[in-house]
Amino acid sequence: MAKGYWVGCYSEVRNPEALAVYGKLASPAIQAAGGRFLVRGTPAHCYEAGLNQRTVLIEFESVAAAIAAHDSPGYQAALLALGDAAVRDIRICEGLPG
Repeated sequence: MAKGYWVGCYSEVRNPEALAVYGKLASPAIQAAGGRFLVRGTPAHCYEAGLNQRTVLIEFESVAAAIAAHDSPGYQAALLALGDAAVRDIRICEGLPG
């Protein structure tokens, strides 16, 4: 089965303090669901139309596991804490077989 990847790009951070609270709640919820953080921060370098914005990449055993992590009560509590503190684009993608 192909791995699942959760990709998050932050186009705007409106409230860094609320984002920090979100992170303290979200990280353990994601890890408890089997997520492994591969990238968390700003790009080392951007090419073409790349944007220098906070990016998060999390690996899961499957797409279903990534979706379950997002929909879990622990992560939903983190989203409540985040509120409108950030404008983000979250995508869950299937990895290539291999």
